[in-house]
Amino acid sequence: MKRRIGAAVLLLACGGAAANEVDVSCNVDSDYDFSLSERSVILTRDSGAPRRLVMRRGRLFVDDAWVPLDSADRRRLVDYEREARAVVPLARDIGREATEIAFIALGEVAAGFSSDPDATRGRLETARAKLDRRLAGSMSANRFSNDELGEAIGLAVREVLPTVMGDIVSGAVRAAFGGDVARLERMENLDAELEALIEPRAEALGRKAERLCARMEALDRIDDALEYRLPDGRPLDLLQVERTSRRRADGA
Repeated sequence: MKRRIGAAVLLLACGGAAANEVDVSCNVDSDYDFSLSERSVILTRDSGAPRRLVMRRGRLFVDDAWVPLDSADRRRLVDYEREARAVVPLARDIGREATEIAFIALGEVAAGFSSDPDATRGRLETARAKLDRRLAGSMSANRFSNDELGEAIGLAVREVLPTVMGDIVSGAVRAAFGGDVARLERMENLDAELEALIEPRAEALGRKAERLCARMEALDRIDDALEYRLPDGRPLDLLQVERTSRRRADGA
């Protein structure tokens, strides 16, 4: 099954939409997880052949042996290693900043509309601490696992969102029936408040996502140019990148 690295890269839409009313996405599919050592770029997957690739200064190890390459492919692999070393920390930073923005938004909503803001903030902080620990396991300066990143974020959302939404709905109902005009007015202004709070960070995140997409496209071009073939004649086909854009409809 393909691993969709685009979970983070899709945040390119945040910056693009804010800047020019165009939603831009950069979807990256790969069977492999990336990791780095001091000397090597390592790609692994749970099933399929090959399952393990090692790139080291223009050399290529496939499953159980170093394979012969021509000089052009050796240069391409050197370029691939350089780009891969730039991708991993950038993807890590985007994942962390995306979750930070999400928790800021949840925190603002909870603070304004929860029936018990302090308790809701406490639950959010607990969930955020758990997520930070999980992210540390899926992302580091030398490693990025999209599967583990997605699982960490999904668990955090499943754990905290039902309770937080229950608190917010309860607070909104109380405000409506209790005639809490100030809270009701803030509910009406919530979109504008969140946009003012989040938009600068989303734009900065979008610029990082644009750089990540460009580097992924560079990796894809190098991958496609490799002349090396597997014993059955197939190319390595390490990843595929698709960048798409669409004009946003009014209010979208």
